[in-house]
This record gives sequence, structure tokens and C-alpha cells, in this order.
Amino acid sequence: MLPDLDSLRCFVAAADCLNFRTAAARVALSPAAFSDRIRRLEADLGAVLFERSTRRVATTPAGLRLLPHARQCLDEAGRCAQIAREADAPTPFALRVGTRYELGLSWLVPALAPLRAARPERTLHLAFGEGDDLLARLHKGEIDAVVTSARLVGAGLETAPLHAEAYVFVGARTHLRRRPLRAATDAAAHTLLDTRPDLPLFRYFRDARPADEEWRFAAVELLGTIAAVRHRVLEGAGVAVLPRYFVEDLLESRRLTALLPDTPLPQDWFRLVWRTGHPHGPHLRTLGTELAARPLG
Repeated sequence: MLPDLDSLRCFVAAADCLNFRTAAARVALSPAAFSDRIRRLEADLGAVLFERSTRRVATTPAGLRLLPHARQCLDEAGRCAQIAREADAPTPFALRVGTRYELGLSWLVPALAPLRAARPERTLHLAFGEGDDLLARLHKGEIDAVVTSARLVGAGLETAPLHAEAYVFVGARTHLRRRPLRAATDAAAHTLLDTRPDLPLFRYFRDARPADEEWRFAAVELLGTIAAVRHRVLEGAGVAVLPRYFVEDLLESRRLTALLPDTPLPQDWFRLVWRTGHPHGPHLRTLGTELAARPLG
């Protein structure tokens, strides 16, 4: 048997007063009805909560264990009634947002606490993955939105612009002292680091150079994620194109050097993307506005 709230209220009053007549008056019951409530509660719980005599009432160890939980239960019940009466209070909801690993850790995870403080009714969950996988999960309804700079095709999606994603061609300063890279002909002395065989990072630099210019590297090393590419660049294993926000501190500390800095690289935009007609569409647009106000880190 689960204890009812009135019985718990009587129990707390008795534990506070340690006098059944005084406690009964507090909860507006007769002494006989109050004593009956306590007996029924003890029977339901299968535990003696008070030691009673004609002279004194004492709370048993079982009663002392129950007391904080009974108080919490009564407090939560009161909160339920308050919430039900708050017609204008925002309704709690949750959003699951997909992002790639590096951007999630450096930007979205630090934003979770201030975003929750700004809108306590909203809970944000993160899902990590790569662009194509996240977009597939978005279309299946497994996640509510994606932060991505991927080029999107097809209808049925809404977007909110967040931040421009600029790119920079870089190499480790110590590495470039031994092997300068000032022109396409110098590429033969270097390894190109990228994430996939279609060289999605290097493409930003290549597209900005003359079409007839040949870049033939000594080797190409594929590493899967931009975090791995950055790590290998810092080791001096090769050169790579990386998002500027992801290496800005390393450029400022001069651990990395920008290569051919006079070549302006094309840029993408980070966007928050969700399905058209999503039930939380207005909330997602609001989230997009909030994220756009937070600088990339």
C-alpha cells in the first residue's frame, strides 16, 4: 500500500510536535481520528513510527528515516498543485541537437548551462556525429535539429544562420622552417592532411587558386576528423586546411603559420537546421537566435 498524502501530513505533524493532541489540532482532526491515521499508516508501511505512552511520544528509527522523505513528498505535491494553477507558466520541453564532435565540445557544451539558465523550461540534449549521418537522423526524426555547415539540398528543411565558418591553410611553424611552402611547386615536399578521400578541407583552398595550378603532394594522409588533423599538423606531420575558429589560438601563439595568406578562402555558414513543420519550430528558431549571439570558441 502506498501512503496517502493526508496520512503523511499527519505523520509529519506528529514528528514535529511529539504530542498527538497538538498535532491533531494542527491538521484539524479529532485526537481519535488522528491516532487512527497514524495506526493505518504504520499498518500500510509495516513499520512502527512512534513509541507512545501516556507521558511521551518519541519517533522510532523507522520514523526518523521516513521523515525527510515524507517532507519532500508533501513539498512536491504542493508544487504539483502550484504548477497546475500556473496557466501562464511555460511548458517544459526537450530538444535533441546534433553536432560534429569538435564543434560540440568547443562551443555547444559550454553553452548548455547559460542556455538552460535563460530558459529553464527547455532541456537540450546533444548528439554527436558527422554531417551526412546527422542529416539522415534528422530526416528520420531521431534528432530535432542539426548544427552544420554542410551544403544542403532538397526541400523540407528550415534553417537559422549562426556563424560564418572561415578556413585557413596551415602548417606547424617548426615544420615550415625546415620545409617552406610558398607555391604549388613546394607541395612535393609535404604531406597533405585531410579527413576523407574527396579532400573536403583542402577543397576550400584549391577552389580559391587558379584552375590550371597543380598541387601534387608527396603523400595524402586521411584522418577522419578535424581534431585528428589539427593534432597531426601540430606534430609537424603535414599541412592542412582547417576551420579558423579551431586554430585561432594556435595562430596567435605562432605554433601554426597561415600558408599563402593572400589567398582568400571561400567560407561556409554554420546553420541550425530542422524539419519544416516541426512541432517546436518556433522554439528552434529562438534557439538559433541565441546560438548566433554566442561567439565560436
